[in-house]
Amino acid sequence: MKTTAVRTQDIEQKWYIMDCSGKTLGRLSVQVANILRGKNKPEYTPNADVGDFVVLVNAKDIKVTGKKTEDKIYYRHSGYPGGIKQISFKDQLAKDPEKIIRDSVKGMLPKNRLNRQIIKKLKVYSDENHPHEAQNPKELK
Repeated sequence: MKTTAVRTQDIEQKWYIMDCSGKTLGRLSVQVANILRGKNKPEYTPNADVGDFVVLVNAKDIKVTGKKTEDKIYYRHSGYPGGIKQISFKDQLAKDPEKIIRDSVKGMLPKNRLNRQIIKKLKVYSDENHPHEAQNPKELK
């Protein structure tokens, strides 16, 4: 038996589209991270980018369970003393809903150089409109 090593150049990457309306943030992020990474393919190779492109629409309609809408807080730091900033989930959803999903998916990817390469294949849009009709994305359930 032989084990074949698959390279990024040898893989045909597909495009998928998913509607985020009414979906739970964490469960959606797991599905998207697995597709981006290529874990749904038999040719999966951990050290190569063999995943597909994912387009997410209606990011503004994402939901979370429990009281996370009020209690969940996103932190960032400027690097200077006292430079911590925070924003609640509700405010972040109103300001930039794409960032919520992108950060959630990015947290589920490996923390290495491959992460930066894989996350570029995720396209998130807050409403129905997206510029990827030419790629003929398949609907993902």
